[in-house]
Amino acid sequence: MSQYAMEAGAHAAQAVPGELEKLYTRLTWRFIPFLMLCFLAAYLDRINVGFAKLEMMSDLALSDTVYGFGAGIFFLGYFLFEVPSNMLLAHFGARRWISRIMISWGVISCGMMFVKDPMSFYIMRFLLGLAEAGFLPGVILYLTYWFPAARRGRTMGFFYTALALAGVIGGPLSGAIMHYMSDAGVMRAWQWLFVIESVPSILLGVIALFYLDDGIDHAKWLTAREKGLLKAEIASDERLKTDIPLARLVLHPRLWQFTLIFFAYGLGFWLPSIIRNLGVADALYIGLITILPNLCAIGMMLFLTARADRTQHRRLYIGIAFVLGAAGLTLSVLMHAVPSVSIIGLCLATAGILSVYPLFWSLPTAVLGGMAAVAGIALINSLANLAGFAGPWIVGLMKDWTGSTNYAMLTLAGVLVIAAGLVAMVPAPPASKTTGS
Repeated sequence: MSQYAMEAGAHAAQAVPGELEKLYTRLTWRFIPFLMLCFLAAYLDRINVGFAKLEMMSDLALSDTVYGFGAGIFFLGYFLFEVPSNMLLAHFGARRWISRIMISWGVISCGMMFVKDPMSFYIMRFLLGLAEAGFLPGVILYLTYWFPAARRGRTMGFFYTALALAGVIGGPLSGAIMHYMSDAGVMRAWQWLFVIESVPSILLGVIALFYLDDGIDHAKWLTAREKGLLKAEIASDERLKTDIPLARLVLHPRLWQFTLIFFAYGLGFWLPSIIRNLGVADALYIGLITILPNLCAIGMMLFLTARADRTQHRRLYIGIAFVLGAAGLTLSVLMHAVPSVSIIGLCLATAGILSVYPLFWSLPTAVLGGMAAVAGIALINSLANLAGFAGPWIVGLMKDWTGSTNYAMLTLAGVLVIAAGLVAMVPAPPASKTTGS
């Protein structure tokens, strides 16, 4: 039984109508905008390699296969350290650990400017994954400390809009840096890209140390009554969860169902190159065009997560998001000769694929409790991110062999359809209701 479940009786209070809504609105504004900024910074440091690729490959004589392997090896470091990172977060507290993660990955991302050859590219990408490992599952775990399952879809939806905002802001920013910083001073534009975009991560990491609270009990800005109400909500939620012993967790069939569903990734690294293949050559204009798919993703994400929370039919909306992603990728390939229609396909694909993330995490966080949640969330993300290692590498190989990304995109579309089928096979999570709702 969780700490909140044991203490709920001593702290619980009866909420008056509307009190919980105001309290959760306050929590949302307290945490989500800041965590979104952190997530945005993380994805800036991920997607910038896709823009650096436009110049780095020729400067360092890297092939598409080398780039794909380097882009993917990030996830190998992620895989190796993700579960230990979440365990350490539970031990040291979210405030210190999230701060450590952000500062270290910012420093390493800045170090990408020193890449000289394929081996140094591989090493720095691996270290970046090692440093960032645990951030996303750590934040997901952190949000379960504050928000019950019935409210978590919308909360995760707001948080995950940072994924799309990274494209809306990061695409044009990265394109502008590549365009305007070309040969500025003694560095190439791709080197400036890594230096400039590492600064937000380091600054936000320092701020996180002072801004975040490790849990409800540590929040000095909450009254005793507010803490009691929140603890009662979390305790009620925890009673619906299963605390699977760690020794059995790896063999638990539900864990592998979740992992297989989450095993679909890879579009973000290649979006700039796909747009360039449509006939757009300037990095600045490529960055501007990437705004469109990501704006579509924001709207779709907020709509689907709100509907999923309202109806509690989470599996249905996860399946819809996967199918939309597959349809969009297929359309972008089949209509390659008509750039405007192909970009519409990419908008649909990006909206569907990015919407999967917040919808998906409402499933495991609704059924896993205790240390099973600490390790399970990290393990699911860790194992599934092996797709992030294999995906870009396979796309690079197929592009080198065929001269086009089309076959790789159609393969990814097929994977998304299979994932939609796997969602339908997962048992429905227990219904969750919050007091005062």
